[in-house]
Amino acid sequence: MNAIFYLAAVVAVLSTILAISRLNAVHGLLYMIVSLLAVALAFFTLGAPFAAILEVIIYAGAIMVLFVFVVMLLNVGPEATEQERLWFHPATWSGPAVLAVILIGELVYVILHEGPAAPPAQIITPQGVSLTLLGPYLLGVELASLVLLAGLVAAFHAGMHEKD
Repeated sequence: MNAIFYLAAVVAVLSTILAISRLNAVHGLLYMIVSLLAVALAFFTLGAPFAAILEVIIYAGAIMVLFVFVVMLLNVGPEATEQERLWFHPATWSGPAVLAVILIGELVYVILHEGPAAPPAQIITPQGVSLTLLGPYLLGVELASLVLLAGLVAAFHAGMHEKD
C-alpha cells in the first residue's frame, strides 16, 4: 500500500509541475485534473475514502470543468479554431493520458487486492463535515473562497474586450 501511495504522490507532483510549466492553458488544466485525481488516490490509500470522493467530485469534477469552460470561452476568434485543431493532436494528450492510465491501474489494484488502508473509526456524515469546516477550519474555508473570488475577477478582466 505504501508503494501505491508513493506512486500516486509522484504522479501528483509531476503533473502539478507540468501544469505550472505549460504555456497552453488547456494543457495545464489537463495536467491539473490528473494531479487532483492523484491526490484523491493518495487520500484513498491513507484510509480516507470520503476525502477522496470529495476531491474527485468537487475539485476534479466541478471546479476543473468550470475552469475548462472559462478557458474555452476566452479563446474566441479565427485563430482559436486553428489552436483547437492543434489540441486534438495525439501528442497533446499523451502526457495526461499516460499519467491517468497509471492512476487507473493503481486504483484497480487497490480496489481488487487491498481496499482502503484502514477502516474509518466512525461514519462521517455531511453534517459532521460541515461542522468541522465551519468550526476549526473556518479561516481556511474563507481563504479558499477569496482565492476563488480572485480567480473569478481575473477571468472577468481577461475576458473583457475593448469596444471599438
